[in-house]
Amino acid sequence: MNKKLHIKKGDMVFVNAGNSKGKTGKVLAVDTTKNRATVEGLNMISKHTKPNAQNPQGGIVKQEAGIHISNLQVVDPAKGGPTKIGRKLNEKGKLVRYAKKSGEEIK
Repeated sequence: MNKKLHIKKGDMVFVNAGNSKGKTGKVLAVDTTKNRATVEGLNMISKHTKPNAQNPQGGIVKQEAGIHISNLQVVDPAKGGPTKIGRKLNEKGKLVRYAKKSGEEIK
């Protein structure tokens, strides 16, 4: 069962809670089962890795961890700040997401 979320892969988002509070970034992946999104360059963790083909030395690798989607807001394409998301039918009869601050459609 696919859930409808207000955040999609490729969106610019603003983090409103947690260690990365106040920062913005691009969504790399969305996990609908855990309601989490991975944002580029935010919520970095240190992962200990065994030696493998890609990393023959092994060691500690920095990578992004998921952020719960309740702590993320989409950035308004017109005004630039965080905004809530609504859904409406456009003139072609297709359901689209729009920014509630400016009313502009989100691609």
